[in-house]
Amino acid sequence: MPVSFPMSPLYLIVGFLVLQRLVELAIARRNHRALAAEGAIEFGRRHYPALVALHTGWLLALLATIDPKTPVSIPLLAVFFLLECGRVWVVATLGSRWTTRIMVVPGGKRIRTGPYRYVNHPNYLIVCGEIAVVPLMFGAWVLALIASVLNLLALRTRVRVENKALAEVYGAGS
Repeated sequence: MPVSFPMSPLYLIVGFLVLQRLVELAIARRNHRALAAEGAIEFGRRHYPALVALHTGWLLALLATIDPKTPVSIPLLAVFFLLECGRVWVVATLGSRWTTRIMVVPGGKRIRTGPYRYVNHPNYLIVCGEIAVVPLMFGAWVLALIASVLNLLALRTRVRVENKALAEVYGAGS
C-alpha cells in the first residue's frame, strides 16, 4: 500500500543507508585497528574492494533507476525496518570484533551468541534481504534481481573465505 511523504521516500531511505554505511565504516576502522593490535589476522583482502564496489553501485543504482516520486510500499518498508533491527543485533553481538573485513583473533573463541546462535552468517542474510527489499519497496524488481544475483556471487567467495578462516584459526568444528 503506497503512502506519500512530503520529501521523497527514496531520498530518505538512500540517505539513511549512506549515513548508516558511513557510521559502520567508522566503527569498522576503529575495530579493525584494535583487532590488528591484538594480533588478529585479516583474510579476504583481495575480494574486499569488489564488495565495496557492489554496495556503492547498488546505492547509486537506486538513485539512477528509481523515480524519486515513486511511492514506497509500507509492508516492504516494515520488512526493511526489521532487517535494520537485525543489523543492529549483529553489530551489538560482535561488539569490538565487528568489522566490514574478515578479522579472526587467534586464541579467541568464535561468537555463538545473539543471532549467531541460529545462523553462521546473519549479517550476510540481512544484506541479501536489504539488497532485494529496498528496490522492491519502489517496484524496481529488475534492480532487485540484478543486485541480488551480483551480491550472491560476491557472497559465494566471501562466505567460503570466511568459513576457511574461521576453521583455520578456531578449528574445523568452529
